[in-house]
Amino acid sequence: MKKIFLLLLLLAGFVSAQVEYSTGLNPLGDAPLFYTDYAEYLGSVPNKSRLDLFIQVPYAGIQFVKKDNSFNAAYNVSLTFYDKDKNNVLFERIWKERVAVTDFTQTLSRNNFNLSHRSFDLAPGEYFVKCILEDTDSRRTAAKEFPVTLTGVSDTLGLSSAMFISEIMKDSTGEKVVPNISKVVTSKNKSFPFYFEVYSNKDGEIFMEFYLESVKRKSSTKTLDPQKIKAGNNTIYFTLENTEFTLGEYILKIVLKNNEWKEIASTEKRFYSKIQGFPSSITDLDKAVEQMLYIASPDELDKIEDEEAYDKKLELFLAFWEKKKPNKSIDENPILFEYYRRIEYANKNFKGLGEGWRSDMGMIYVTFGPPNHVERHPLDPDSKPYEVWDYYDLNRSFVFLDQTGFGDYRLVNPDYSRWPGYRQ
Repeated sequence: MKKIFLLLLLLAGFVSAQVEYSTGLNPLGDAPLFYTDYAEYLGSVPNKSRLDLFIQVPYAGIQFVKKDNSFNAAYNVSLTFYDKDKNNVLFERIWKERVAVTDFTQTLSRNNFNLSHRSFDLAPGEYFVKCILEDTDSRRTAAKEFPVTLTGVSDTLGLSSAMFISEIMKDSTGEKVVPNISKVVTSKNKSFPFYFEVYSNKDGEIFMEFYLESVKRKSSTKTLDPQKIKAGNNTIYFTLENTEFTLGEYILKIVLKNNEWKEIASTEKRFYSKIQGFPSSITDLDKAVEQMLYIASPDELDKIEDEEAYDKKLELFLAFWEKKKPNKSIDENPILFEYYRRIEYANKNFKGLGEGWRSDMGMIYVTFGPPNHVERHPLDPDSKPYEVWDYYDLNRSFVFLDQTGFGDYRLVNPDYSRWPGYRQ
């Protein structure tokens, strides 16, 4: 019990302290979290497709300010479209989103979100899109970049992209489909709903084939569905039942065949399955196990890594983190979330020959958390760039030297004999 109390105390100390990161960022000032997705549809403009682009921002990722009887937030969205090589800007769109709620607890939930949507008429081809989101109150920003490929959609017999469904809500106005913009499912999902459009110039019968493939396990399932369609636009909702998702990447492929079983068109979309109660950043089991280097003992790590059977390896992985959980009565494990948050931060902010979490700065950051004080010397005339990280409660300092001048800071004289081990 004493050990558990100490772990929680250390975690609470991290949350409340205004600790400086090596890059000068505040740990409480992480970039706003948001998700993007897009779909290609038959357009109303000749020789062009309609691109629908969605941006989903969880309430927990933006800052709310109390005003009168409500809590208000706002953020700016900037979309820039480039050619596929990013050499030329084709066009930009900028707008502001506003959110207001009456209950403060709603502002803390990642299950509540604001969804914005824009449509563009574009010629078939390859594009590159950059989306920047800025919280207007905190001025924190985040960016995502992604390629967009438009193949063109036939109005004779054609197929749109697929959109995943998070839920279908019913009210007095009818049914409202909430799309799954994050493209993430969990191991507890036993069904997988989605929708798409089929276009035809006449009434008739078609055949749809649905393939659900696990990229890691090299396995797939196939479902056949005959459909009666009308001339024009047909929106089709379909649910794959009895799905058994495990951690990793999946591909949904939809194949449209005519009444002679000839393939006319196909589309596919990738998504990820995560473990219920685990960070969404964990999408690859082997990588997640490898990243346990700073918290697991060599014997514990070897036991999990040496297991070849995927299901058994996942079982050992879950069992390891279950032992670390300070409160067995709740699903969420704060030690697990904090550990992989540090891994993710190290990958984004520390340079090295490989991944950020494996760099010397990443090793210290993941192991001990943010330093209490950082002393930087980037331009001293008599020395190469270096930084000193002070951990007052450990009575330790770590010196990092940039020998190359390219930001690859290495730990100077590491004394592993005094290594206190991972600190929650």
